Amino acid sequence: MNTIVNTADGSHTIYVPELDEHYHSIYGAVQESEFIFINKGYDYCKSDPLFILEIGFGTGLNTLLTAIKSMTGTKKVNYTSIEKYPLNEKMISTLNHHQFAGINGKEIFNLIHSVPWNISVNICKNFTLKKIQSDFTLEKLSGNYDLIYFDAFGPGKQPEMWTKEMFSKISIVTNKNGILVTYSAKGEVKRSLRACGFDVTLLPGPPGKRQMIRAVKI
Repeated sequence: MNTIVNTADGSHTIYVPELDEHYHSIYGAVQESEFIFINKGYDYCKSDPLFILEIGFGTGLNTLLTAIKSMTGTKKVNYTSIEKYPLNEKMISTLNHHQFAGINGKEIFNLIHSVPWNISVNICKNFTLKKIQSDFTLEKLSGNYDLIYFDAFGPGKQPEMWTKEMFSKISIVTNKNGILVTYSAKGEVKRSLRACGFDVTLLPGPPGKRQMIRAVKI
């Protein structure tokens, strides 16, 4: 049974015993998401409007932080997220992520989780969300994206998510000069991304993680 775990920055993550894996870094769930997906992804990408594809909706933390970030500027954000196994309402209601997202955090977090799946909904100023309940490995991707948040469970836990074939699917829907960010820095991931048309850079990672990947579509 999945359990809530406190991470080092006080924010929650979820432990999945079947995979022996956490949804986020135990060194700080919010800290990790802010560092990888906001600081090294969202802030680096200059496209406006900005079309984001997230692989692994999970707890909705990346979605929440991106929505809150979008409210501080004028950039229009269209956010699509794919998740095979949505969390149940009881687990969602226990998470404390909204406490780290400012005065609008709780309202936006609740909206993100309460809107229907598989349709586009305006969540807040500048931010439209479409959650897709599907198996990414089987999903036929559509659209054109400027920024990819690749946040699946690790290659050692879900190897089928990290194959060259999966990155090829992503490459097809990624605009030229589009960006992919992920916490993994494994050699096999770098090689697969390069084989699929990405220029791969290793960046210093967040606390507890030596390096991460930011890749640009050539």
